[in-house]
Amino acid sequence: MAASISTVESLIPSLRNEVGTLASARGIRNFSMEPKEAARFPRTARLLRHADFERVYKQGRRHFSATMTVFYLARPNASDRTREDQAHDDRTRDNRTRAGAVLAAGAGSPAISGLRVGFTVGRVLGGAVQRNRMKRRLREAVRMALPSPGVAADVVINPKKSLLSVDFSAVRTEVSRAFDVIEQKLAGKPEANRAAGNRAPEAGSRS
Repeated sequence: MAASISTVESLIPSLRNEVGTLASARGIRNFSMEPKEAARFPRTARLLRHADFERVYKQGRRHFSATMTVFYLARPNASDRTREDQAHDDRTRDNRTRAGAVLAAGAGSPAISGLRVGFTVGRVLGGAVQRNRMKRRLREAVRMALPSPGVAADVVINPKKSLLSVDFSAVRTEVSRAFDVIEQKLAGKPEANRAAGNRAPEAGSRS
């Protein structure tokens, strides 16, 4: 009896591999290869407002890679902030105060350092299931690759359909590389021409 149990247990790894290979061959989703969102990147690292997305598209630069296009723009200094930005911060501060959040005495809106990242996943990329899977992959790749606070910049990632057909490790590598490029470009190193006046892509799901 013990020998039979041992034999069955020894066969489990090979059976799992065969199932995964068969699922990939038939186009069936293999959950074992999907990123697991153990933790989300913090809200302060997310780009949320429509106005911020539009500003990045219109004024920012672009970085191209195999499965995505990354738009980025240095965030304005406090002295350059628009009245809309200030009004948004005032509303946020009021909401936090009503919720009982403790703000530092005499401090204004907290300075946000590092990158804020958002995604635009248009309907042209597929149905809701495919688009949601793209978002999950991107969120996890960003969470794992997000650098320690450095240059203050807003980033919008536009995935391509090929994002779903590559290994997650490749997605993570592309995101990490994009962040490295952004840090280098905005740290003051020389660059040829600034890509101003970028055309915003088709409106889609943003997060």
